[in-house]
Amino acid sequence: MSLGLNLELGLNLALLLPWLAAPLLLSLRRWPNLREAVTLLSGIGLFLLVFGLYQAHLDGQRLQLHWLEVMPGLSLSFQLEALSLLFALVASALWPVTSLYAIGYMRAHDEAHQTRFYICFAIAIGATMGLAFSDNLFSLFIFYEVLTLSTYPLVTHAGTDRAKRGGRVYLGILMTTSIGFLLLAIIATWLHAGRLDFSPGGIFQGQLEPWLGSLLLALFVFGIGKAAIMPFHRWLPAAMVAPTPVSALLHAVAVVKAGAFSLLKVAAFIFGLDLLKDLPATDWLLYLAGISVVLASLVALTKDNLKARLAYSTIGQLGYISIGALLATQSGLIGGAMHIAAHAFGKITLFFCAGAIYIALHKTEISDMRGIGRQMPLTLAAFFIGAVSIIGLPPSGGAWSKWFLVLGALDAGQLALMAALMFSSLLNIAYLLPIPYRAFFPNDGRPVWQPQARQEAPLPMLIAIGLSASASLALFFYPQPFYRLASGILGG
Repeated sequence: MSLGLNLELGLNLALLLPWLAAPLLLSLRRWPNLREAVTLLSGIGLFLLVFGLYQAHLDGQRLQLHWLEVMPGLSLSFQLEALSLLFALVASALWPVTSLYAIGYMRAHDEAHQTRFYICFAIAIGATMGLAFSDNLFSLFIFYEVLTLSTYPLVTHAGTDRAKRGGRVYLGILMTTSIGFLLLAIIATWLHAGRLDFSPGGIFQGQLEPWLGSLLLALFVFGIGKAAIMPFHRWLPAAMVAPTPVSALLHAVAVVKAGAFSLLKVAAFIFGLDLLKDLPATDWLLYLAGISVVLASLVALTKDNLKARLAYSTIGQLGYISIGALLATQSGLIGGAMHIAAHAFGKITLFFCAGAIYIALHKTEISDMRGIGRQMPLTLAAFFIGAVSIIGLPPSGGAWSKWFLVLGALDAGQLALMAALMFSSLLNIAYLLPIPYRAFFPNDGRPVWQPQARQEAPLPMLIAIGLSASASLALFFYPQPFYRLASGILGG
């Protein structure tokens, strides 16, 4: 391992570092500069640890780590495998970037309870690491719930009645789906298969009746509410009452990606692609995901509030990953996994830009943003890059993931879904590209060339925006790390 650490120690540190940072942040609540330095250093340290684990994986090293055995066959345990590392790399890379952005945002907006914000953020990242490296459904469920609970105070951070209402919707839907559907699916899997561990090819070994398999699959798909498949999607727009750094956490770093990741894990390692393609429910769940993609994009077109438009865009983009999981093809799985990274970098850029516009110009409605490109040229240029990535156009990382998703639909003979993917990309163009275009070319007769009125967001926010936008471009020219992991999922 390149960091000079024992592999087991490296994984333990990656799992524990965010949790260890939380009490340290609390102790530094009276010294904001030190508190924020610890946040940034913890994020950088976590990324270096995960990158070291990635290099060890490339060298052929494998590890299963057991923390606690609840009963025979049921344990809190972790493992290194390709999909886990892909998700962990994305989340750990974006923690320090989001923290840098949050420092500029929270200070510029003079937010209250900043220490609580950084503590809950660290706990959420710790839950994300635990979920990413989980070796079985039991471990995944534990950290899935911790992630929900730790992000609730972030959603309600403002403390207003509107924030509390949004928090109730957020917590209510995610807890109801996870306990009412996901936990039931896990118990049924345990009773039928006698095991919950993630295994390439699945754990049912052909001993699952089609009706029961279809029921279990539906319970998993709807129980993983963080994947935001309609009709269990309302929590995501409701959570937009949170500050923009929290929106970035929800949409790019942790929460929705945890849902998409969990769905991919269940498809590849609980059911297996061979069983999945034979289940009667797979087709109608695929069509439901396709409908979610198109409907969410159509709703996004109607939203004038920028964060609301981006929220519905995320629902549609999550549908892409759900389609990748349910296509039950190698190309679909690769496309879904790579879209975790592509969407993360693209969408976090868009949310960063939305927050920068709010901080610098106090604008939240798209109709009020005509001509602002002359005031915030760097921000709107980055918004354009993020939009291109979400649409799936070169030269952005989103082009690769959508390419493999279309290939997966062709391999599965799902021409209707391929058409839905292409139509939704056109809708992406319709609801995203007019924003930077009108910002630079308003065509409303007002003067826009006012260099003396240039008013970008604070420097930490601009640096974070530049890093995420650059990552979206870099993923097009250098997709190999994520492609290598995505193509190696079924091989561990």
